[in-house]
Amino acid sequence: MSSPNEADRPLACKVVCLGVTGGIAAYKAAELCSMLVKRGAEVHVLMTAAARRFVGELTFETLSHNPVITELFSRSAEYDPEHVALARRASAAVVAPATANILAKMACGIADDALSTALLTFDCPCFVAPAMNSRMWKHPATVENVRRLKERGVVFIGPAEGPLACRDEEGPGRMAEPAEIVERLEEFFRAGKRS
Repeated sequence: MSSPNEADRPLACKVVCLGVTGGIAAYKAAELCSMLVKRGAEVHVLMTAAARRFVGELTFETLSHNPVITELFSRSAEYDPEHVALARRASAAVVAPATANILAKMACGIADDALSTALLTFDCPCFVAPAMNSRMWKHPATVENVRRLKERGVVFIGPAEGPLACRDEEGPGRMAEPAEIVERLEEFFRAGKRS
């Protein structure tokens, strides 16, 4: 039986790997990172090259208190490939924002950068918060990729509906708010599904 304190802080001491991909919603990932840390999670951020065009690594290093992983091969790291080392410790993987590109890579098992490679090594629960233009979200290829990922147990949070970054467009495709993502993670761990 868990103590009241554990029930109040289900993310305490959990290792959360936060994947950030290249979309305008990447700025929300910084808030998500901050919220996870404040709730006691140990957060490790993996960024794609496109994500780094929207938000800098220093932002996530400051918020997470950990180095950001951007490259598959780091000469500065000790020899224990970071994506594999993280896989051994991860309590959950969260991709937010999750672009159509990363969903396609995940569905097809493509591993061509640090994030997509890490996602193939993780056997922990995986959550994704899609963010893209609604036309991309509704495209048959994305619909099929989502179906395949859900069949494999990937948990989708969103997307929300509303105004999109593309001028004068509305519809599904907005990334879920960081508070909603944190709440879903807390519900998951509070239910004791996996530590």
